[in-house]
Amino acid sequence: MNTFTLFKHAIFQFSELYQAKKMSFGKVILYVIFLSVILALPITKQVFSIVQDIKSDGQKIAEKLPDFKINDGKLETAADTEGFIYQTNSIIFTFDPEGKRSLTDIEADSVGDAVSVGFLDDEFVVVLPSSGTADALFGTSQFEFPYNKGTLDGLSSQELKRTLDESNVPFWLKAVVFLVTLYPAFINLIINLLLITVGANLYSKVRLYKLRFMDCLKIVVYSATLPVIISSFLQFFSRPFDDSFLIIFVTLLIFFFATRNEQRQEPPVI
Repeated sequence: MNTFTLFKHAIFQFSELYQAKKMSFGKVILYVIFLSVILALPITKQVFSIVQDIKSDGQKIAEKLPDFKINDGKLETAADTEGFIYQTNSIIFTFDPEGKRSLTDIEADSVGDAVSVGFLDDEFVVVLPSSGTADALFGTSQFEFPYNKGTLDGLSSQELKRTLDESNVPFWLKAVVFLVTLYPAFINLIINLLLITVGANLYSKVRLYKLRFMDCLKIVVYSATLPVIISSFLQFFSRPFDDSFLIIFVTLLIFFFATRNEQRQEPPVI
C-alpha cells in the first residue's frame, strides 16, 4: 500500500481506506502537509487577486494625483493645490496637503475590504481592513510614516506613478505569501483532524473495532482528502468561509464507510 493508491481510494473507493492504518506516521504527516497545501491554494489566489486589484486601482488614483514632492520632511505642492478623496473597489485614497484630516479620519473611512491610504500634511498613513489576519501578521492594522523621519524623502508624484506602472509581484514575495497562508491552514487542519479522530475513536470503541487511537488518526487523515478538495474548490469560487464543519462532518461519514468491515472484538461477558 502506498500514498498514491490511498489517494485514489480516498476519491473513488472509501471502503479501502482502512488500509491507511498500515502507513508509517512520517508518511501520514507528509500527507497532512499535502492536504494543507490544497487548502492554502484558494487563499493564496485571493491574496494575489487583492494585490492585483490594489495595483490597478492605484494606477487610477495616480492619474488624479497633483504634482507633489516630499522634501526635507515636508510635503511640497503648488500653492493652489487642493485636497481630495477618491474611492475605488479596493482603496479609499486621501490627498490632504492642507491638514484638514487626521489618522482618525482615515481610519473611519475604512469600510469592508478596502484599504485606506492617505498623504496627509505631515505623514503618509495606511489603514488595513479590520481583521484578525492583519493583527496576527503585523501586530497592528494601521501604519504611519511621518515625513520628518526622512523615510519618504525624495518621493514625488511622478516617481509614484512610474513605480505603479512598472511594479510586478516578485516570485519570492509570492512564495512568502504562500508560506504565510500555508501555516494557518496546516494548524487548522491538524486541529480538525484531532477532533475528528476523537469522535472516530469513540465510534470505534462503541462498535468494538480493534482500532487504536493512532489507527483511527491515520484512517481519518486519508478520509479527509475529498472534504479538503471540495472545500478548496468551493473557496476558489466564493468568499473565504469557515470550512471546519464541512471537513469534520464529511470526513466522519467517510470514516464510517472505511471501517464498516473492520474486525470486531468479542463483547465482554457479563
